[in-house]
Amino acid sequence: MKRTIALMGLGLALLAPTARAQDMVRDLDLTSPAMVSAEMTRQEVEAILTNASAGAPADLTGKRLSGLDLSGLDLTKAILRTARLNKTKLAGARLDGAILDQAWLLDADLTRASLKGANLFASQMARARLDGADLTGARIAADLSGASLVGASIADAHLGADMRNQSMGLMRAVLRSANLAQLNARNADLSRVDLEFASLKGADLTGASLKNAQLGGADLTGTTIIDADFDGADLTSAKLIAPIGLDRAKNFDKAKNLERLIRR
Repeated sequence: MKRTIALMGLGLALLAPTARAQDMVRDLDLTSPAMVSAEMTRQEVEAILTNASAGAPADLTGKRLSGLDLSGLDLTKAILRTARLNKTKLAGARLDGAILDQAWLLDADLTRASLKGANLFASQMARARLDGADLTGARIAADLSGASLVGASIADAHLGADMRNQSMGLMRAVLRSANLAQLNARNADLSRVDLEFASLKGADLTGASLKNAQLGGADLTGTTIIDADFDGADLTSAKLIAPIGLDRAKNFDKAKNLERLIRR
């Protein structure tokens, strides 16, 4: 009965808008078997991958894979929609073009993983480790609160809200308090993204869209902002120390709360 209730709550959270889903996570039993156990072994996952093909990619939809060591596996274009991968080790794994929509990756290790062109819509990735990971061109509308993406790449990735399709509410990436030092975010769409209290030290935001982004308390020390668009971005108590290319940033004068920006 307890497991049934937990799974019902899980399904509701996955269907909720990002903000509401975050609230509902706090009410879920994240220690339940549905969230921390694995129903397959690494060898069984490898067998599914071996039998996959370009026309029939590996389908691991809804599978419980939490805690497994899947490091280094080739999961290219694998379907992992609603899968549970909490605390799963995926270091060095290849997930290019993979579908991870509504998947759970709390505290997952994706260090140096390749997720080029992957889909991460409504995924729960709080505290995930993606240091050195490559998310070039990915679609990321995930909760990455407290995650680490040191030296990672989200170049040309789409993390912003698509205002033409918001039937589920405001769906965009949440990177609150994330460590984004040395992040490559060239030409990334970060519009309306929650970056409050995130560390962006030394990040490359060349050509990125920060329109209406939430940057309150964020640390932009040494960040490259050439051609970055700040139209409507909230810079309340953000640190902008020794930025590169401030004179070439777009619409910086249209950012919100500039008088509360910390500069030196």
